[in-house]
Amino acid sequence: MIKDKFHSLLKLPQINSLKFRLVVSAMAMTFIILPIIGLTLSNAFEKQIINSIKKELTAYSYSLLAVAEIDQQTLFMPEQLLENQFNVIQSGLYGVITKINDSSNNTILWHSNSLLSVNTPLIPSSPKVGQNSFSTFNFEQQKHFIFSLSVSFTSNKGDFELTVHVIKNTDDFETLVLEFQKQLSTWLLILMVLLFLVQGLWLIWTLRPLTKLSAEMIQIEQGQLDELKQSYPLELTQVTQQLNMLLRTERQQRKRYRNALSDLAHSLKTPLAVIQSQDELTQDSNEQLAIINQIIEHQLKRAQSAGESSWHIGVNVKETLDKLINTMKKIHHQKNLIFNCAVNKNLTFKGDEADLLEILGNLVDNASKAAKQQINISVSQSKQKLTLVIADDGIGIDKALQKSILKRGTRIDTYQQGHGIGLAIVRDLVESYQGQLNISNSTELGGAEFTVTI
Repeated sequence: MIKDKFHSLLKLPQINSLKFRLVVSAMAMTFIILPIIGLTLSNAFEKQIINSIKKELTAYSYSLLAVAEIDQQTLFMPEQLLENQFNVIQSGLYGVITKINDSSNNTILWHSNSLLSVNTPLIPSSPKVGQNSFSTFNFEQQKHFIFSLSVSFTSNKGDFELTVHVIKNTDDFETLVLEFQKQLSTWLLILMVLLFLVQGLWLIWTLRPLTKLSAEMIQIEQGQLDELKQSYPLELTQVTQQLNMLLRTERQQRKRYRNALSDLAHSLKTPLAVIQSQDELTQDSNEQLAIINQIIEHQLKRAQSAGESSWHIGVNVKETLDKLINTMKKIHHQKNLIFNCAVNKNLTFKGDEADLLEILGNLVDNASKAAKQQINISVSQSKQKLTLVIADDGIGIDKALQKSILKRGTRIDTYQQGHGIGLAIVRDLVESYQGQLNISNSTELGGAEFTVTI
């Protein structure tokens, strides 16, 4: 289950969604802030190591000054130094002492034994007396640290100014920094993975109420629920309560509306029936009363339909169609009609069940009347559109009538055999759902073909 949750989490969300914002913030934390923290730690570690090396070289320079002797304006240094790296050739630690005078700042007075087999380095300019400098320079095609300290010895023959240079290659430093960066990268990668997993679980937990709400809304659209049942956090409670209230109010209003229309139908039909029973009525009067009856029936059915309501309550198409076909087989049993249905069991009509039954009932009934033996019914859905196609193997509808039959104001008695007032009701219902009703002749069966797109 958690695996499925992560799969749904990894799906690319829409930009204008809470999921997108949370995923972006989580990715920013994981893949931007952590690398910045790692870079900051690496730089801090590098600076700390450099400071340690500077202190180390400073200590070496003071140890060289401690053993230096000036006699008769001449520098004397011992053959062997206490720090053994100065005595070992190419040890990576070198000492150089230069004389400070007016003509040159780089007159070499002494260098350690570690420089015996290599070329004397080109020493950078010396700092002023009493000051020091720390920098890097290239020596023997390698990068080296150099610490320089200028001092002045006082004797009876005057001041003797010199600079002690301590040079150390950067191999150990670079190895240490590289090892630290490698370990830091490894732990940061592990931390990223752990943080990503934790944030994924956090996102699932945070978005769970919205996921439940979305699932319940889908169930309401499919007709599986009448209202929201789950409990939600405080931030969503007011919203869900208002939605439930709206759903209940909608159902009650529609029920009252249908009851009122039903009462109106009975109240209108009874006086008309009394009038029609009068013997002194002329034939023209009876015809006009019949037309009034048809108009009342048509308009009541049209007004009684739900149309596009504010809430699309889902109705299973296959279940409704199966019931309807069973009824049609009984009504038209003498024809032994064959119904070929291609309908997915999960397709839903987002509207009122009475409206779907009215649309399918009129079209299937007309097809049953016009068909010789076979009727094809297919229902498909793409994105937000539901398409119903009903075709029969009858004589079809003349092309001239196909264009005019759906025009408002066309008399219903111009329909072909088997297509009566019900088609006008279907047209109005489909239009109330902002859909389309198209009429053509079936290329497969040869009869009429009605296509409803909602």
